[in-house]
Amino acid sequence: MTLHDIIHVIIINWKTIIKLTIGAAIVMIVFFFFISPITYNAPVTILPPEETDQMSGLGSLLSGGEMTDFLTGKMSSGNSQLFIEILKSRTAAEYVVKKHNLMEYFDQENIHEAAKYLQKELNIDLNKEGIITLSVNISTSAIPLVFSNKDSMKNLSADISNSYVEALDKINREKVSYRAKRAREYIEQQIIQTKNELDTAETRLMEFQKKNKTISLPEQLNSSIESAAKLKAEIVNTEIEIGLLEPNSSVDNRTLLALRKKLAALQEEYRKFDIESDDYVVAFSNVPELGMELAKLLRTVKIKNEVYLLLQQQYYREKIQENRDVPTTDILDEAIPPRKQSSPRIIYSTVVGSIFVFFLVSLFFVIKEKKISIFNVKQNREI
Repeated sequence: MTLHDIIHVIIINWKTIIKLTIGAAIVMIVFFFFISPITYNAPVTILPPEETDQMSGLGSLLSGGEMTDFLTGKMSSGNSQLFIEILKSRTAAEYVVKKHNLMEYFDQENIHEAAKYLQKELNIDLNKEGIITLSVNISTSAIPLVFSNKDSMKNLSADISNSYVEALDKINREKVSYRAKRAREYIEQQIIQTKNELDTAETRLMEFQKKNKTISLPEQLNSSIESAAKLKAEIVNTEIEIGLLEPNSSVDNRTLLALRKKLAALQEEYRKFDIESDDYVVAFSNVPELGMELAKLLRTVKIKNEVYLLLQQQYYREKIQENRDVPTTDILDEAIPPRKQSSPRIIYSTVVGSIFVFFLVSLFFVIKEKKISIFNVKQNREI
């Protein structure tokens, strides 16, 4: 059957086709307007987490932060993709279910099943700037004009979207606090150990000075001790960073490998103090025997003191971070009750449905005409 024949069939039956199409359109409008459940969603937009000066340097390593961020003192509290995964989590869904008692709305007796239903209705979009747009589809029952309150559904859709942001903030704060707690506990152990070592070193120095009646060292040697102490403090700090990160990282973790490389370089630099080298004012091996012993004792005390002070600073930073209770998410646009429904789109759906019906009815007449033509051809052959 040619295109010309198809058009000819449609033209012959156009009245019937149009009548059926209009009838179907009326039925669809009635269905969408009076019977079909109405769905609302209220979008909320969340700004991407910014890089800020962190109080928790060592604690940030526990989250797998990059080494370059740690060295520059800047560390992102997360990233947009991490935020999205938190929003998609069962924990976030259960928080929202509990807050709005959605077990009844989803007709579920178990909070976990209600959370699954809620997760299916969650819509999340991430644009190239890192801004997250979140909304949740909230639908009325069938025949909404009779069995549902549209205004309450609109308000619920906005409340649920905003509650998801609350859940994100709560979970993220708990995560940050937990990292800080782990870091604080680790540093606490290091402080106790370093304090004991410092006390021992100070006692040994005092006993040596009393026994040998040595009080001070030449200015050049003091300068070398100062430099060695600072370098050793940095070595110990790097070892602490590795100790924090190593238990929860893979062997090929980039941050861990960078820290080990840094530690090796620092140790190589530190060894130069114990050999003859022109890089420093005085090498310890060039100091007379009594002076060398005093220099080593002074150096040990200085190093332990530097490390102890560093650990004290880190300890209080982590303690403050652990007890902070500030928002970790920034909202660009809060969710508000929508004025229009998101579905069904009555006009669009009716037009698309009417076009489909038009082609379906036209196809019916074309097939019918083709069958009649085939039947007539057979009849003519028989005659």
